[in-house]
Amino acid sequence: MARPPLLENGKKTKGRQRRELRRVEDKEARQVTFSKRKAGLWKKASELALLCHARVSVVVVSEAGRAFSFSSSSADAVLGGCGGSDAPEEDWEDMEALSWEAKERAAEVEKEAERMSAAGNKVLELQRQTGKRFWFEVDPGALGEEELPVFVRALRRLRDNVGRRADKK
Repeated sequence: MARPPLLENGKKTKGRQRRELRRVEDKEARQVTFSKRKAGLWKKASELALLCHARVSVVVVSEAGRAFSFSSSSADAVLGGCGGSDAPEEDWEDMEALSWEAKERAAEVEKEAERMSAAGNKVLELQRQTGKRFWFEVDPGALGEEELPVFVRALRRLRDNVGRRADKK
């Protein structure tokens, strides 16, 4: 729960950086790059389909030979009908509705993440004020209704992780 140190310019991260287009040599870094770039490609493809009512189909095969695909409708329909758009307007309306629903869910997840972060920060502040060595030593009675469920969930996760570690040994 510790915060990363600030950079020289006072910011937390380096932000968006241009990357030289050449093969990533480190296998682990290559896998991370593949996953992030694939997610970005999926997002762009879905936006293109939604904004322009275009039929889009993308297939990506990983280094390990695993195939991943995205299609705004069935891939057969996209590849078979390279002429005009024969998708009914309702299909596009359904896709727009799903897109809005996904954005609403993302906003809910962001709110929940902020709430959990605020609760975590309060626990760390109490730890600092009371001079406790570990965050889980904080008195739960000092927490409010908002922070208590988050604290309990974190304690359960800690208990489960310790249990799994003990089982391995």
